[in-house]
Amino acid sequence: MSFLVGENMTGGYGGADIIQDCTIGVDRGEIAVVVGPNGAGKSTAMKAVFGMLNLREGRVSMDGEDITALSPQARVRLGMGFVPQTRNVFTTMTVEENLEMGAFIREDDISKTMAKVFDLFPVLEEKRAQPAGELSGGQRQQVAVGRALMTRPKVLMLDEPTAGVSPIVMDELFDRIIEIARTGIAILMVEQNAKQALNIADKGYVLVQGGNRYTDTGQALLNDPEVRKAFLGG
Repeated sequence: MSFLVGENMTGGYGGADIIQDCTIGVDRGEIAVVVGPNGAGKSTAMKAVFGMLNLREGRVSMDGEDITALSPQARVRLGMGFVPQTRNVFTTMTVEENLEMGAFIREDDISKTMAKVFDLFPVLEEKRAQPAGELSGGQRQQVAVGRALMTRPKVLMLDEPTAGVSPIVMDELFDRIIEIARTGIAILMVEQNAKQALNIADKGYVLVQGGNRYTDTGQALLNDPEVRKAFLGG
């Protein structure tokens, strides 16, 4: 069983089930990527694992503990970091203030963690006194990821981290994501740029209409002719 796993999850908003018998998970130091067409339930599955919607069926467990009933706030305290696709920075606060907000659950010295974030994203140190709202889209994403890292998470969950950024910035973000995983943090990521994301993934999930269509290693999915034809442009 994976370190973090949402098993056989069925649920949605109101009376409609958006995900059905869906399973996604990730191990420590691993990158797991969830891909699929628009409306497939990718972000909903991620939010279900984070506790942002109630499941009618299924369970979520982390490190062998059933956390299905826990609130998102309680999951953060257990070691889950979540970066939403939009509205993921405090635009009127400086870069440094954003990172400090990420450490809200900590009562110890956060300076070493902030130094690690600046090592990972050097541009943030240069712009630490600048309001986050003045940054480029790619730099805002770095702030959002950095803020999540300030909690010292065991799992980092990223919802469309490269949405709206240039190909060069996307490649840079993926390089940093690989670096984060090498420190032992589990990374669960929803991505529209399926081919590029599967290229760095240890594990991949292809969702269609709220359920698992394919589950394999990233490379195996890239090499699967059916997956390539249906979801990766041939």
